[in-house]
Amino acid sequence: MPTSYIDEPDLALDRHANNIFVITMRKAPENRIDSAYAQKLIRALNLVRTTLGPDSPGAVITKGNDAKFWCTGLDLSEPATNPHANTAGFFPLLAALLDFPFPTIALLTGHTFGGACPLALAHDYRVMNAQRGYLSMPPVDLGLHFPGIGALLRLKLPPKTARKMLLEAHRWTAGEAVEDGVVDFAAAAGEMEAVAMRVAGEWAPKARMGVYALLRGELVGEAGRAFREISYVYGRRTDLPVRAKV
Repeated sequence: MPTSYIDEPDLALDRHANNIFVITMRKAPENRIDSAYAQKLIRALNLVRTTLGPDSPGAVITKGNDAKFWCTGLDLSEPATNPHANTAGFFPLLAALLDFPFPTIALLTGHTFGGACPLALAHDYRVMNAQRGYLSMPPVDLGLHFPGIGALLRLKLPPKTARKMLLEAHRWTAGEAVEDGVVDFAAAAGEMEAVAMRVAGEWAPKARMGVYALLRGELVGEAGRAFREISYVYGRRTDLPVRAKV
């Protein structure tokens, strides 16, 4: 049986065998991320990190709480009253994932929209629901921008796929996402968690030597630096407010 480390209405953190931790997002509506929730996710990651300590095997799976939504991105209403919402929450969350010392798996249980795309890409592996849900990042249609918004896409995706995501707001099914290299695996809803646990178990030992984050940084360090540069910055706006009505 898993051991519960956090069991709150909007988030759970459970430890399974082989040092595999599962973060379950269950924030209404649709696991949408505001600054407070981003910080809660960061605290969960830090709890895993401090619990396992250095030079330990381990992995983290981030999943949604149902088959309809994994995450529909950012709470776009928050910046109207808190212009530094993302610099205090979303950007540090991306930076924390990219510098996390253990393998990470995004278990995309359902729809993955908007800011959820860079959140998923900040994980090392992605498993998508083969039966339900789309993946799409539409900042070009919303008028959204922040420095570094394309960094992860450019570093992790083939050029044509990155263009489809950022400039065309393409909407992927699971099959298309596997074909284009956006996700690593697609599985039926009832089999997804087993696939994610298998991936986590396979790669968790790679953290044992304490260099996992350093080596990941050789691949995507540019994105991590871009997100850190706009994290906890309060003297200026680090993103453009949404222009489209949503």
